[in-house]
Amino acid sequence: MDTVCLEESLIMVDLDGTTNEEVLQNMAKNLYEQGVVKESYIDAVIEREKTYPTGLPTLGCSVAIPHTDIEHVNRKAISVAVLKKEVDFGIMGEIGTVTPVKLVFMLAMDQQHAQLKLLQSLMQIFQNEETLNEISREHRKEKIIDLLESKLNH
Repeated sequence: MDTVCLEESLIMVDLDGTTNEEVLQNMAKNLYEQGVVKESYIDAVIEREKTYPTGLPTLGCSVAIPHTDIEHVNRKAISVAVLKKEVDFGIMGEIGTVTPVKLVFMLAMDQQHAQLKLLQSLMQIFQNEETLNEISREHRKEKIIDLLESKLNH
């Protein structure tokens, strides 16, 4: 798999938000300010989440993996947010159900096949309760990056 670059500027610890839309807005705006995505990404990722929810009720703590089409992306990156308080996200593939999400992995992929490969790698992390709990309790951005890189780029 292509190496995924994780940057401290894209890791958000204790992100405060009361709705998933507010969380998505904050994360997408940060990606835009860092030059990772086009301004159109912000609305596109929020709209996509409404139609195709990305919440996953995983062991330890629930996660969400919001993303949108590659035409809104300038360069490949992942933004990770550890939420201050859990926020409800719709469950992927289940209409009308929600899960309280603690970790959000916002994907900005510039190639379709890269997105699929990354999602497959992330699923390995999501199936590891110990890793998810460790990330959800971590406040040091560099430690979150080390944890993810060791799992994603092995």
